[in-house]
Amino acid sequence: MSNIEIGLWSFPVLLGMIFLRAPIGLAMLVCGLGGMWLITGSPNMVLAKLKTETYGTFSSYSLSIIPIFLLMGHLAGIGGMSRSLFKAAEAWLGHLRGGTAMAAVGACAGFGSICGSSLATAATMAQVALPELKRAGYAGGLSTATLAAGGTLGILIPPSVVLVVYATLTEQNIAKLFLAAFVPGILAALGYMLVIALFVRIYPESGGAQPRLPMAERFRALVAVWPVLLIFIAVVGGIYTGIFTPTEGASVGALGTGLVAWASGQLSMQRFRAAVLATANGTAMIFFIVLGAAFFNAFLALSQVPQAISGWVVDQGWAPMSVLFAILVLYLLLGCVMDSLSMILLTIPIFFPVMTSLDFGLSQEHMAIWFGILVLIVVEVGLITPPVGMNLFIINAMDKSTPITATYHAVMYFVASDILRVVLLALIPAITLFLIP
Repeated sequence: MSNIEIGLWSFPVLLGMIFLRAPIGLAMLVCGLGGMWLITGSPNMVLAKLKTETYGTFSSYSLSIIPIFLLMGHLAGIGGMSRSLFKAAEAWLGHLRGGTAMAAVGACAGFGSICGSSLATAATMAQVALPELKRAGYAGGLSTATLAAGGTLGILIPPSVVLVVYATLTEQNIAKLFLAAFVPGILAALGYMLVIALFVRIYPESGGAQPRLPMAERFRALVAVWPVLLIFIAVVGGIYTGIFTPTEGASVGALGTGLVAWASGQLSMQRFRAAVLATANGTAMIFFIVLGAAFFNAFLALSQVPQAISGWVVDQGWAPMSVLFAILVLYLLLGCVMDSLSMILLTIPIFFPVMTSLDFGLSQEHMAIWFGILVLIVVEVGLITPPVGMNLFIINAMDKSTPITATYHAVMYFVASDILRVVLLALIPAITLFLIP
């Protein structure tokens, strides 16, 4: 077989290993090492790569931001910020029809601004909001679908672990990617709230309204979330204005959430130890996937598959937008069976050269940022797309009384909102890029 054929055959082998329940990081590592051995005919390059690639990957300064953001999310959960956010949003929105569910979306958006993980946002907010939604008489399907969709805001609203990885892979500015994600994130939250408003009118029995609270109580609830706003401004504002590097900004955010948790009386030594251990476990998982992807991508570069695919697409003469939408549809399908980080690490080395070879009328930097946000959104949609959306399983595991079919039915309205948003952002790049200097 030629080098390109070996590279192409690695994909079905990789998917086969994943479906056999091999960890994604291990599957990519084995395919990468095995592929390099086949192409070179010798283990020498493999052994050399094991030494240099491992050190090069784990010594990357840009990846040091990941464990700090994970720790910040865990400390925010301990400090009760998720509950304060939900209560504040409910105080202002609860009197609307479907308002408690809208409050859950707003709280997810707020928590996502200090968390950076979709699964963590969904799981944390579900603990707070599910009992309140049940108490308010909301249908189980709408409750679980709302929290599954709201959880996806964790990877879209900055800071985002997935955006950090994308920036590392494509050598883009993390601060600019965070800034570009802000408006699409707000649009996502508003779109989900609109979906809830429509859903409770189509199915009136699925949710109602709470009594309107006095203005004094609303402002009291709003004042309780000032630490979240302060931390968000300090982290994202500090990174964008150049006061902090991304890693320094994450450290400031982790310190801030830790101080808030300590001041609230919730941060015992036992809970702090549990947060650090959970951060270490999460970091180890992410870094092993990153290492496996580094070897697999090195093998693909050696096989010349990305260059061959890029050249083939250009030779077909397809319109750039047609190629873009085909890639986004493929991401949507992959999202049903893979987690977001694995998808990004596996596909960006293939699709990014294709995108850079096409003319969208944008600078290379703006094209990379715009494409990154679009990819992030469709990856996010994959997390809630039946039948295998990761967020759906997490939320339903926390509410065993709701049939998964009821969640599937309700979540399709949120998926439709996401698809409309993807089309809008793809057709009008300025929505994503107008904040970028």
